[in-house]
Amino acid sequence: MTARSAETSRQGDRIAPTTVSHDTEAIAPLPSQPLRIAIGIASAGRPSILLETIEYLAGLPDQPQRLIVCVPGIDDAAGLADRLDVEVIVGNRGLTSQRNSIIRAAAADTDVLIFLDDDFIPAATFLSRMGAVFATKPEVAIASGEVLADGVLDGGLEMSQALQVLHTAGEGSERVTDVYNAYGCNMAVRLAPVLEHALTFDEQLPLYGWLEDVDFSRSIARYGRSVRVEGARGVHLGVRSGRQPGRRLGYSQVANPIYLIRKGTMSKTRAITQIGRNILANALGIVFNDPLVDRWGRLNGNLLAIADLLAGRSAPSRILEFGNPPSRAMASPPIATKRR
Repeated sequence: MTARSAETSRQGDRIAPTTVSHDTEAIAPLPSQPLRIAIGIASAGRPSILLETIEYLAGLPDQPQRLIVCVPGIDDAAGLADRLDVEVIVGNRGLTSQRNSIIRAAAADTDVLIFLDDDFIPAATFLSRMGAVFATKPEVAIASGEVLADGVLDGGLEMSQALQVLHTAGEGSERVTDVYNAYGCNMAVRLAPVLEHALTFDEQLPLYGWLEDVDFSRSIARYGRSVRVEGARGVHLGVRSGRQPGRRLGYSQVANPIYLIRKGTMSKTRAITQIGRNILANALGIVFNDPLVDRWGRLNGNLLAIADLLAGRSAPSRILEFGNPPSRAMASPPIATKRR
């Protein structure tokens, strides 16, 4: 899936970031004063995947001033403790909480903070191209790059496959296009408005933080543009190990959009469309025996969230009350998979 796609993804049947303007702009030349750029990665339960990504990042020609990793336990960062090129911090479990910890850690000496999933593999020029946009366009507050392939669509990609995609694609045109929201797997944020207006990721969206990227994007969009940077390319491996059970994610697919409607960071039309797509995808997945996704668990969570909504008790945090009962047996996917 490319970043331009508005199709539903298999991982959680998300509606991809939608272009709100078809006008594009060429990136202007860089000013003389470089921005201070940090990369932040929140990870949990996937030390081998995290280590593989960190080793790849360390070999790129473009390097950030800081590379900050936040994990809920030090064992989640196995293999990184003795590295001098990585700062490992421990924070409360949950994507939104861990990303807030990264913001606090980076705040003092960072201009642009680039959040990457622990399985997002950027091209060699990703950092410089993203930095060029923020350096030459001070009105840009948040940005995502161009996702050349997204493994959440078909069971996950291996590193070798990602590298082949990047090699085959080569260099792309440098264009900036306005979008409704950034995509959380690669999301660059200008920290000045974040700090000035005390913006944070909403920790009421627990664990996986479903739609946290939409919520944060629409919050910071009050203070600047939300854009996609074509030419800042990467591949999302989309491996599923460490993801939350189907029931929890299914509940979030309904409860979280409703919560964002009430909060004012997601329109009713967009949220209802999202919910409808998720429920339909889960139902069809059961009918066609989807081997890659726990559709039974997700549909159960969808229906439970609807029942809670009708009873007036729907809330994203309800998933913390759920146990982890075994879901309907699923065939093993052909490729090892992971969280986001």
